[in-house]
Amino acid sequence: MDRRSDPIRILIADDHPILRDGLRRLLEAEPGFKVVGEASDGAEAVKLALQLKPDLLLLDLAMPRRTGLEALRDLSAAPASSLRIILLTAAVEKQQIIEALQLGARGIVLKDSATQLLLKSIRCVMAGEYWVGREAVSNLVQYLRQMMVASGEDVRQRKFGLTPRELEIVSAIAAGFANKEIASHFKISEDTVKHHLSNIFDKTGVSTRLELALFAVNQNLPLKSIL
Repeated sequence: MDRRSDPIRILIADDHPILRDGLRRLLEAEPGFKVVGEASDGAEAVKLALQLKPDLLLLDLAMPRRTGLEALRDLSAAPASSLRIILLTAAVEKQQIIEALQLGARGIVLKDSATQLLLKSIRCVMAGEYWVGREAVSNLVQYLRQMMVASGEDVRQRKFGLTPRELEIVSAIAAGFANKEIASHFKISEDTVKHHLSNIFDKTGVSTRLELALFAVNQNLPLKSIL
């Protein structure tokens, strides 16, 4: 059976019954979507996500018992799954966006967005992209770096004990370079690149390349342009 023809299985988590009902009606009226459950708080959202194993979780940011970010943190610590999460919120701070993405959210949708934008964000996220606010984001790291610059914040740059070479490696990761490209650019072996990455992960406390890129943006590491 071709799973591409299967409906997108969606779990809705929001503490307002009227909003949950409205979302269910909206989604079930759309071809290719199927609502498999509803949760009224963050703790129930985590429980149902693990039980029902939906394709997508629409998660309210502000909920009782466990907030959206706390639920995200719980789910990020769970065994690896294909679950994709979109946060729904009336308003969101820049740092919350960065934290949500670090914890594994694939999208942030404002509650006052048009119906078609929500539907579009779901399809975008299920296709492997990110969605922030009212637009699709293909290059997440570049988007976040621009957002940090646009905020005008004067954040003191910290290096977290990273050596000049390790900072160059981080810069290359943030620019989207693969290990082979990094090795070629700096004229070192791929094994050396992997060794540097292992040390960098230990120093920064992250475990994936995406987390490292987001960490570099969030902590305003002194990145260099990699041509």
